Order: sequence, then structure tokens, then C-alpha cells
Amino acid sequence: MENFDNSLKKQLEAKDNLIKLKDEQVKTLENSLELKNDFIQTLETSINIKDEKAKTLEKTIKLKEENEIELKEEIEKLISTALDPLLLKEKVEKIKEFEKEIEILNGELSKADEELESLQIEIEKIRKSESNPTISNILESTNIHITKSEIIEKMRGVLQNALHKVMIVAPNILDLQDLHLYEVRSSVSMNIACLVNEGIDEHTELLDELLSLDNISLRNYEREDRYVLTRDGEELIFAVIGESENNHLVIHTKDSNHIRLLNSLTMEGWLASRKV
Repeated sequence: MENFDNSLKKQLEAKDNLIKLKDEQVKTLENSLELKNDFIQTLETSINIKDEKAKTLEKTIKLKEENEIELKEEIEKLISTALDPLLLKEKVEKIKEFEKEIEILNGELSKADEELESLQIEIEKIRKSESNPTISNILESTNIHITKSEIIEKMRGVLQNALHKVMIVAPNILDLQDLHLYEVRSSVSMNIACLVNEGIDEHTELLDELLSLDNISLRNYEREDRYVLTRDGEELIFAVIGESENNHLVIHTKDSNHIRLLNSLTMEGWLASRKV
């Protein structure tokens, strides 16, 4: 009887453990779906912005083409009436300018269409992975579309929660203007590494302005390859600049194990920089 009770107890414990494991798997899946939904929403917002940009470009091109047609009609009229040749030359030059502008705008429109198509493909991949839970939660980031402005906005939001110390690495000192460092508490110590070209007036003026703040130490980091923000040792943003303009691999975490493991990479920018 005692053996039977022990066997039954073990079976119940095994079932309890199995239930807990299933609960954890469900929770992990729910978190993954929530993350993917947020990512889809971000991508859809980007698509709307790109779509509006494409519509604006199309309207601009149409306007330029209408102006070009009007100028050509004026030239034909000038030719038919044999009027001022200088005025005729001026109209011809304007047409050439319009043609160049239309060519540039068509190029921008084509690029916008390609970006829209890429975003739509990315959303379709994520939605397919949601309908098939066996697909990995790891997102392929080779061509992921995350812009510099999105990274700067996220960094600015994290900075507002800083209490004691932050470290910032940016490609260029001009990027710091968008972080609104003057809004950070004066009690927060800030170590900053970024490219500073002392041959450029705009760089030196901003450098002098930042160094006038007692809580900022700034060094010259010339690689222009990353964005980094660590806040109070509790939060980390690490973005690697990709080959294309808006392809950034971004890590944002508050997990202490993540932060500890990535610490050498986050410190590299500061340690590899030099005093200015």
C-alpha cells in the first residue's frame, strides 16, 4: 500500500511538473505573439509614412510635368511669333531643370516603392510565423528596417529615466542634438563617445556647449559604427549600423544577464576613444 501511495504521489508530481512546463510554454508563446504584434504595428506605421511620401512624390512629379508642358507651349508660341531669343533660351533652360528634377523625383519614388514592398514582405513573414507556432521566434535581421530616428527616439525616452549614470556612444556629435541632453537631470553623470571633427565649426561649437555642462565627459570615437546607451547599469540599447541606410540591428533589454554579457561591447566605444 505504501509503495502504491508513493507511486501515485510521483505520478501526480510528474503531472504537476508537466502542467507547469505547459503553462510556461504558453506564457512564452503569448509574450512572443505580443512582441510580434508590436513589431507589426511599427512596420505598418512605417508603411503608412512611406505610402504618404510616395503619394507626395507622385503629386510633385505631376506638377513638374504640368509646368514642363506649359513651358513647352510657351516656347512653341515664342518660336511661331519669332519673339525675344533670350526669353526663348531662358524657357529652354527651365525645361531642362524640370526634366532633371523629374528624373530625381522618379528615382526617389522608385526607392520608396522598394521600401514599401520590403516592409510588406516583412509583415507577411511575421504573420505567417504567428499562424505556425513551430516557426522560430528569432527574427532574421539582415534586411530589417529600423531607422536612425527610431533609435534616437528610443534612446531619448530611456534617458529621461536616468538617475545616476549613463554612457552614450553615437556615430557623430551632431546626433547628440536630437537626444536633448539638456533635459537629463543635472545629477546624472554622462560619459559620451562620438566622432568630433574639430575642423568643422558646427562640431566645435556643439563640443564647447556640451563641455560647459559639469555632468558631461566627452571623447572622440572615430569608427561611426554604433549607437549605445546604458542607463544606471539597468537598461541597455545597442544598435549596430548595417550596410544600407536604414538597416540597424537593435538590442534593447533590461535583463541583467544580457547587460553583463554585452558589457564589453558597450564599453568598447568609450575605451577605444580618445580625449578631445
